[in-house]
Amino acid sequence: MDQGAEDRTGTRAFRYFDFVMAAFVAILLLSNVIGAGKVAVVTLPLVGEWPFGAGILFFPLSYVIGDVLTEVYGYARARRVIWAGTVAVLFMAFMSWVVVALPPAPSWGNQAAYAVIFGQVPRIVLASVCAFWAGEFVNAYVMARMKVLTEGRHLWMRTIGSTVVGQGVDSLIFYPLAFWGATGWTPQLVVTVLFTQWALKVGWEVLLTPVTYAVVGWLKRVEGVDVFDRSTDFTPFRTRV
Repeated sequence: MDQGAEDRTGTRAFRYFDFVMAAFVAILLLSNVIGAGKVAVVTLPLVGEWPFGAGILFFPLSYVIGDVLTEVYGYARARRVIWAGTVAVLFMAFMSWVVVALPPAPSWGNQAAYAVIFGQVPRIVLASVCAFWAGEFVNAYVMARMKVLTEGRHLWMRTIGSTVVGQGVDSLIFYPLAFWGATGWTPQLVVTVLFTQWALKVGWEVLLTPVTYAVVGWLKRVEGVDVFDRSTDFTPFRTRV
């Protein structure tokens, strides 16, 4: 059922939209706090040790959820969630700066370690916000346009295709902006991790395709909605549905 016109009025209430949005924002915040700054290694046959960013363990889930949002609820509602995530990350970055800057109590001896961990957050978050904002909107746009062009068929083609483009934009912005010239990050390492992360994120999308199919199918049934963005205004600079 095509509910695009009804959804654009913003009058319809959904049972699970808020939960999907909360999961999206939570994963985004976690990826900036505990994942983005660490480089781990995996030993590959015939290759040896290969570095990758630890955020790959869960950050690609935000793109999967973004695909679900756009596929089920449409671009306009996905746009609201992207803006909610952007504001949440900016607030987290500001509060991280405030907490690190607060004078520590004389009896508390962990200020240096605390500053090392959370002192990197503002730069990482700035890069993340720019990359996330651009990548997610590209992902949502490609997903929505492909849905109309394919008349709702071949969901796997839309999820993987939008991720290839969206994650490409995300990685090209994030890694140079976050880590170029940072301690421990050589230019070669930045480029290696950039392309490794992009490939791994696309791989995650492929592996999670059955899960995406199951979640999308279930949400469409219980929500009674399947939005086609045939006349949607795709500008990212608005939040109204």
